[in-house]
Amino acid sequence: MIDRQQVLAFLQQLQNSICRSLEAEDDAQFICDRWQRPEQEISSLLGGGESRILKGSVFEQAGVNFSHVRGRKLPPSATQSRPELAGRSFEAMGVSLVIHPRNPYVPTSHANVRFFIADKPGEDPVWWFGGGFDLTPYYPFDEDILHWHQCAEQLCRPFGATRYREHKKWCDDYFYLPHRGETRGVGGLFFDDLNAPDFSEAFAYMQAVGKGFIDAYLPIVQRRKRIAYAESQRQFQLYRRGRYVEFNLVYDRGTLFGLQSGGRTESILMSMPPLARWEYQFEPQPDSPESRLADYLKPRDWLSELVLK
Repeated sequence: MIDRQQVLAFLQQLQNSICRSLEAEDDAQFICDRWQRPEQEISSLLGGGESRILKGSVFEQAGVNFSHVRGRKLPPSATQSRPELAGRSFEAMGVSLVIHPRNPYVPTSHANVRFFIADKPGEDPVWWFGGGFDLTPYYPFDEDILHWHQCAEQLCRPFGATRYREHKKWCDDYFYLPHRGETRGVGGLFFDDLNAPDFSEAFAYMQAVGKGFIDAYLPIVQRRKRIAYAESQRQFQLYRRGRYVEFNLVYDRGTLFGLQSGGRTESILMSMPPLARWEYQFEPQPDSPESRLADYLKPRDWLSELVLK
């Protein structure tokens, strides 16, 4: 039997826990913006949430959102791969975060966990979990990438021998920019439509992913945040942030779902970096640290490759 309140309580606690960890790392505080759709509002979406934004010396902008909304009809982005759900009303709750660090040596990172329930009168509700996390470095370090994927693999172990491999591949496939012919970063985990073998185990995996993010990300931040950098490296970071924007606005299902369902625009677009740039036909200098990044923007078996080095 599904327990909506149990999921809701976990998500609210997760937002608090992640925010406390990031505040301690940056010695700064989140600004909290609670929002609620009035019941009388003429909208297809009801509910509310809390958007939290931190702007500090380590994190140029970090956003950690919690939302719990209800809608009269699932939007096309949610039913594209599941047409049998078209026309159902829905309830959705989740935590989503994007961290844009100030130092180019610290990777950008994203994570989210979510729970959906699709209802139809006279039929049992259809429910599923989704989520994951991924890492987008500008100046990659093999040590960091190995740590990231080791954390992902370890949290997957209790859920089957193939879980990490399957959800790692899903992440590589999902966070891919076809028009650029590259992945958004070095991957991680991604999953959706998870409702097997039962509610208890599917929920346990979603919790493991949500709680595992900080363990995977903060050690990387701590290793890299004090490295000195030049303005040229800052400019390369801003250029690569442009690719992040391209993916989020063109391909990301979460962004499309939020906008198509009439969600709160400010909260949906908090994933955008505060600064980014584009440059016509930019090519890094051969054999430069910037040119090295291209070798990392493709699916690779990081655990095998980096452990064997």
